[in-house]
Amino acid sequence: MSAFTVALAGLGLLLLFWSVPELGPTIKAARADGVSGVFTAGELRCVQHPGHESCVWAGDFASADGRVLRHDVELYGSDRGTLAAGRTAQAVDTGRASRVYGPDGSGEWLFTSLLALAGAALLAVAARRLWRRPAPKPSQAAGLAP
Repeated sequence: MSAFTVALAGLGLLLLFWSVPELGPTIKAARADGVSGVFTAGELRCVQHPGHESCVWAGDFASADGRVLRHDVELYGSDRGTLAAGRTAQAVDTGRASRVYGPDGSGEWLFTSLLALAGAALLAVAARRLWRRPAPKPSQAAGLAP
């Protein structure tokens, strides 16, 4: 087995490890399937990249019936111009640990699905490389010279 085949299989497994557990929650987010409520913006969190800034609002979520109250969650898809501290927005809690979503859902499922497909494809290529290896000739297997 070559090092390249092992690396392909390892990368494929890693991509599946990251993506498969998130498929269910991201599909729920795409449909905005969860507990409806209100997100209250508290803090704008920004990350600077060369030539680009990415921001998201963090704050509290309270369900419409008052049974669910979550602190320090991010409103997926929000940015600098979306809200202001203390402002509220309709949101849906799909059960993700660190985020809630707008009532229109999310396109996050597409990226997660692509990661899962890429992982499966890499594993398939690695498996095919293993199965296509020619079997050693009997003289080579015994260590005899031709």
